[in-house]
Amino acid sequence: MALTKILNPLGIVFAMAFNHLAVANTSVTQQLGQKLMLDFRYYCDSGNSKACRNPMTQLPQELANAITKYHIGGVILFAENVQDTAQIVTLNTALQNAATQPLFIAIDQEGGRVARINREVATSFTGNMSIGATYPKQGTYYATQVAKVIGKELNSLGINVNFAPTVDVNMNAANPVINVRSFSENPDEVAKLGAAQVVAFENEQVISALKHFPGHGDTHVDSHTGLPRVDHDKKTIWQNDLAPFKYIIDKHAPGMIMTAHIQYPALDDSLLENKKGEKMLKPATMSRAIMHDLLRTELNYQGVVVTDALDMAGISDFFDPETAVIETFKAGVDIALMPIAIRTPDDIKKLDKLFTRLISAVNANTLDKNELAESAQRIAALKQRFLSQPSTLSVNIAHATLGNPSHRKLEADLALAAITQVKNNQLLPIKPANKSLRPKRLHLIMPDTRKCVALEQALQNLSDNAFTITCSSLQGFDTKLSKNSIKDADVVIAAHASPQQSAVEIGGMDDIAEVSAHSISRHEQPKALRAQLEYAKQLQKPVLFISLRAPYEITDYAPLSDAILASYAYNIDIDNKNQVAGPAFTALARVILGLDVAHGKLPVTVPLPK
Repeated sequence: MALTKILNPLGIVFAMAFNHLAVANTSVTQQLGQKLMLDFRYYCDSGNSKACRNPMTQLPQELANAITKYHIGGVILFAENVQDTAQIVTLNTALQNAATQPLFIAIDQEGGRVARINREVATSFTGNMSIGATYPKQGTYYATQVAKVIGKELNSLGINVNFAPTVDVNMNAANPVINVRSFSENPDEVAKLGAAQVVAFENEQVISALKHFPGHGDTHVDSHTGLPRVDHDKKTIWQNDLAPFKYIIDKHAPGMIMTAHIQYPALDDSLLENKKGEKMLKPATMSRAIMHDLLRTELNYQGVVVTDALDMAGISDFFDPETAVIETFKAGVDIALMPIAIRTPDDIKKLDKLFTRLISAVNANTLDKNELAESAQRIAALKQRFLSQPSTLSVNIAHATLGNPSHRKLEADLALAAITQVKNNQLLPIKPANKSLRPKRLHLIMPDTRKCVALEQALQNLSDNAFTITCSSLQGFDTKLSKNSIKDADVVIAAHASPQQSAVEIGGMDDIAEVSAHSISRHEQPKALRAQLEYAKQLQKPVLFISLRAPYEITDYAPLSDAILASYAYNIDIDNKNQVAGPAFTALARVILGLDVAHGKLPVTVPLPK
């Protein structure tokens, strides 16, 4: 592989030319290296591996040497690795330069809840369920256009694999990890929207990876923190869980499919001994019946299969890293994702241990040599298809591509098209014809202060008359002060995000200060919200409720609300003028003020009390 570096007035241009790929003459070690995809989220020159929290934004020579020595086939980037455009381009060029064969450089850039690149840098959109909300009116239009934009932006950065789209059918209102990452509860709609995204990503030369096979849509456990089990019968599995995968494989087979760390006893009830010496049902990731017999033979998928991250609790709680990789490869999976955490130079030595175990497994016929070669050939064929052409990376082109005005317009258009009006008892729009009757005082109850500011600024910027707006943050507020604000308000606008936000999603120094004095635990926040809405009801105050994430919660708040909107997202950006905004909040404000009509439809069933 050759790398050229050219300086010109427009910036730095990186041109990568890849040699033709061949597997026939590669060694077992080389074949095994191509089957590993590593993460370098953090890296420290020394110290305790578990304590290391130094983001790896420039490739250290030790890691470059490891990629070369072990013929590593791919890496995955996280938010810590992708801080600004020039840095990402430089890092990806260094990664490719270290590789002995073209490198898969992957990321989770689904949009919505899961977007690794800073939202102020890249276009992030409002996510899959918002796309699903547009399907009855727009069909696959937004699925295609969103994937096209994400694909263009990733390609300009040198990222060639996107672990998307998620084609899990969300059949469980309590699903903690999928929910709005799913397009819909309707497998036919999920299939069509997923297929459109696969085509659009790959037309932009970004490999797509359907996930999470055979389906993560009906779980109440997050496989990051435990091992979910799906007890569907085979008929349900084929009609719901597997239906999008089958449709897309038949229609336009994706370059990759990602496994799920989930037990599916109806598909495989065989047992495996874990590191505690206990017998347990095989997770799908380690099931040959699921990964080979079902996926390869019955569904006839001939592309590359990659595991979900092997450091997730659904695997790592039960198996040591080397055993996990061996069992995964025995099942017929091509690529082991994140088999070992490499955070310090000492961690690199763990690769020696892994390769020793893997080569011993090949020599003992625990891993079949022919299957190993076939797997390496599938990987090589996919790289030949997407990575063999000379690729030029330009910082200036990437700057011009990421978050450009046309991409931001599409982001705003989708956010608005997705807004769903679930209920309206003559409250919306908050814009009566008689100006003297217009409400002047609004009280917002929001999950945190940043969201208060985002909606307040959107309403003030778009309204032709100034409101007096007060706000209570569910992250921490004074109950007495909140009640006084409700008493003085003409309209109460309350919003909630369910499932609960993770700590990393909650932002703003104001919240931190408030929490110290008026902290409310995450589990108590819905109770606090309900108490405030019940108080507003007692005072006969008009209430608008907004569901900011999974709309299932609407059932609980409907009796206390005169109008209900769903946005499926709450993305927030902070510009260089400290303006707090986000496409979902701007779209909500436009509908609240009657500047636009809500055209979205609920993609999941939400019972409304009569």
